[in-house]
Amino acid sequence: MSWFEAAVLGLLQGLTEFLPVSSSAHLRVFSALAGWKDPGSAFTAVTQLGTETAVLIYFRRDIVSIVKAWTTSLFVPDRRKDPDARMGWFVIVGTIPIAVLGAVFQHSIETSLRDLRITGTVLILFGLVLAVADRTRAIRKAKPISELTLPHALGYGFAQSLALIPGVSRSGGTISAGLFLGYSREAAARYSFLLAIPAVLASGTLELFEIGGETAPAWGPTLLATGIAFAVGYAAIAWFLRYVSTHSFTPFVIYRVLLGALIIGLVAVGAVAPGSGDVG
Repeated sequence: MSWFEAAVLGLLQGLTEFLPVSSSAHLRVFSALAGWKDPGSAFTAVTQLGTETAVLIYFRRDIVSIVKAWTTSLFVPDRRKDPDARMGWFVIVGTIPIAVLGAVFQHSIETSLRDLRITGTVLILFGLVLAVADRTRAIRKAKPISELTLPHALGYGFAQSLALIPGVSRSGGTISAGLFLGYSREAAARYSFLLAIPAVLASGTLELFEIGGETAPAWGPTLLATGIAFAVGYAAIAWFLRYVSTHSFTPFVIYRVLLGALIIGLVAVGAVAPGSGDVG
């Protein structure tokens, strides 16, 4: 991977990680269209450490409060009803599905599920799911994140695990689940960001050992991409939370459907090879 490719992919990662459009799909698709080699799941996971660092900084006060309250509740029973302590448990429980499914289907995630035909189809399918979820939320009173329950946290977790498939979108899947469960757009997005922290940090840390190997880019370009993803991602968080407080997800739905149709069309005419980053 060249330094230029790394810079472009880092920019894409930062722009798309928190939007419901799938950052992994964009890295995979853009590389294919540009005639670049598929950056691979290890590169994607490590660059997500950059965007997740942005989350840690942006939500630092919330995270510190949650960690303190959760830790205290382990030793002080009266603190277990504290909303921050409960949120700590909700994040832990919500992380279980992606941890289990990620381990079980690791080989498929790194190989067959990166087929562009699957990516295009999933972009369209889950774009439509997001549209229905947003419409469902619009016709009933939305709940704040303070009303989150343990079963709902687990539901969020299963939705997050679908993001193991490029094209689903971690934020798109979890936000859709939140909307179906009756939460506001902002509440669904905020919990989506918090829920992603353990999974992304764990995945990225494990994949660090693959960087520089035979099937992953070198350390230099990967670090450049991660740094750019952090800077761009921090700005994207602030913009997205402001946006969802007053706007629907319709523009993202339209974009997903059009992008998915374009990918399927390019594969169908042989312009892009489905299983690699090579252009035909």
